[in-house]
Amino acid sequence: MLEISDHGRTWVLSGPASSYAVHLTEGDELLHLHWGPRIALADAEALAVRPLPVYRPFESQLDGREEYPVEGGPRFVRPALSVRTEERRGTEWHFEAYEADGDELRLRFRDGGLAVTLHYRMRDDVVERWVTLDNEGAALELLRADAATWTLPAREGWRLSQLHGRWAAESRLTQAALTYGEKIIGSRRGHTGHQHLPWVALDTDATEERGEVYGCALGWSGSWRIAVAQLPDARVQITGGAGYDDSGLLRLEAGESYTTPVFAGLWSDGGFGGASRAWHAYQRAYVVPDAEQDRPVLFNSWEATEFDISEEQQGALARRAAAIGVELFVVDDGWFGKRVDDRAGLGDWTPNPDRFPKGLKPLADYVHALGMQFGIWVEPEMVNPDSDLYRAHPDWVQFQPGRKRTEFRNQLILNLAREDVQEYLWEQLDSLLSGAPIDYVKWDFNRCFTDAGWPGDAYPQRLWVDHVRGLYALLDRLRAAHPGVAFESCSGGGGRIDLGVLSRTDQVWTSDNTDPLDRLAIQHGFSQIHPARVMAAWVTDSPNTQLNGRVSSLRFRFVSAMAGVLGVGGDLTEWTEEELAEARDWVTLYKEIRPLVQHGDLHRLRPPTGGLSAVQYTRGDESVVLAWLQAQSYGEPVPALRLRALDPTASYECLETGEVHRGAVLLHHGLDTGLRGDLDAAVFRLRRI
Repeated sequence: MLEISDHGRTWVLSGPASSYAVHLTEGDELLHLHWGPRIALADAEALAVRPLPVYRPFESQLDGREEYPVEGGPRFVRPALSVRTEERRGTEWHFEAYEADGDELRLRFRDGGLAVTLHYRMRDDVVERWVTLDNEGAALELLRADAATWTLPAREGWRLSQLHGRWAAESRLTQAALTYGEKIIGSRRGHTGHQHLPWVALDTDATEERGEVYGCALGWSGSWRIAVAQLPDARVQITGGAGYDDSGLLRLEAGESYTTPVFAGLWSDGGFGGASRAWHAYQRAYVVPDAEQDRPVLFNSWEATEFDISEEQQGALARRAAAIGVELFVVDDGWFGKRVDDRAGLGDWTPNPDRFPKGLKPLADYVHALGMQFGIWVEPEMVNPDSDLYRAHPDWVQFQPGRKRTEFRNQLILNLAREDVQEYLWEQLDSLLSGAPIDYVKWDFNRCFTDAGWPGDAYPQRLWVDHVRGLYALLDRLRAAHPGVAFESCSGGGGRIDLGVLSRTDQVWTSDNTDPLDRLAIQHGFSQIHPARVMAAWVTDSPNTQLNGRVSSLRFRFVSAMAGVLGVGGDLTEWTEEELAEARDWVTLYKEIRPLVQHGDLHRLRPPTGGLSAVQYTRGDESVVLAWLQAQSYGEPVPALRLRALDPTASYECLETGEVHRGAVLLHHGLDTGLRGDLDAAVFRLRRI
């Protein structure tokens, strides 16, 4: 709901539980009024007449109160907008008009030939904010154009939560007291990065189920930056957008425009759990394509075969996968060009004639006949120097003239900002998807930007932004032409996960780390912002030969992976008949609980800190609990799990044991898991009776 004051200078956006309010002064200063529990327009107007702080030397009355601070004038906070022309630097804008379109508010400002529009849209209790810049005058340079600045209310003792990590150890939750100055997270790598997810949360005393939490998440799949600043008067602002530094985003000629990514914000008084559930519901409703559809159980061939693949061998794996109930069979790297290792073939997206003499269609048809969908792995933005594409177009990669072309994984990055590169990839991928019945594409990105140059371009710095815009355009075009094909975002695991790529893909590869114990911490952090519906997780071989060599039971591996979109990635040809039979039972169970896991409300019952951990998914009258015991010291009792979101007056049947439990007992006294020893796990289904 959008409310507007009679004088048209105070605006309130409200969702079911929260409101967001801004006010325009007579001097055209856009001030932040409120972000928090729902208020009325009259409340916002009462806030609007409060005076600014008294004048003090060396301080600005606007700092910490402006909705979107620009560079220039009486401001000393980090500017969200920094513009440079041949004559000057900075912005001196004036208000032109507002537009209201349903629940979307647009506030229009102007500085000479530059039109600046601030966009606001309420999605339930998530506020979406972004900015459009239209240049109607002489050419100018955007040094910085953030999507939004968020202002928090005056509080004491703010705590900052963030998700950090590295390859194979992504999405680790860390929390620390916020101190004076700036805390900056981001990526200067050209993609979202393994090191930080573009999300922060702030609280003062919140727990998992109680207290105020403010969260912000950026929808951008390239380099990015979020700055959290505690100002000298203790007020807190969060500013974020595309690009890591202020070296320049784009040059806008007359008639050109730039739209920032969306920077979404959420207030919740339901603790971190309530905030997570609101984020999850928002993404399922407004971000992820076809989110109402169940994601299938998949098998991926990588850990079973790596590059040593053939049509016959893939067919043997497919038969075993179908026998245990897999619904989607995916051929990973090695099916195309001269791809017998990671040194050749990237860029040549045609089936290897030695491995697939008649292309992919015979295998795809065979997989379909087994009752499964068929998928493939691609890495379209990359090229090997040993490839037909690179030999034909060495100028299509990112490079700096006169400098060595850095190779990671023996590959270079195609400059997707170039229209000819976009068109080549469109032709290759469209032909691939048209030539065989392919249902799923795993889209990988296995290295960071290093030599991000574009020789001959008038403003090569634009590569950082335009590569991502080219990626989005290509994905949008492919989805429109092939609506039945699902896409997964992968970047060496969790290196490209954000609201931007999630608006164009059906799921993400959470991490290359498939160890079931390591995954618990990764999945715990991931769940702070993203829903289980997009979180791919595999059951692989034991010992874990890809990484740490850890030995774990099939039970523990399956229950760990069942907390998201279940997949299998082990070498099924080496599994015993007993293991295959057990796997079939686990897959069957997952299909039964899948509606709860992928579409239900998540409750984190206990974090994975070394002993017992658990999550609960609830939907309607049903709940499912996934519990894991990492280790147990001798004589140490395993605590009961206190469940959540149950009716205390109702009774619930446990489908595993047949026992009937009172809701009040489960809520206040808990459920005995029966777990013992090291690396034990269990699933409990509860149904209201």
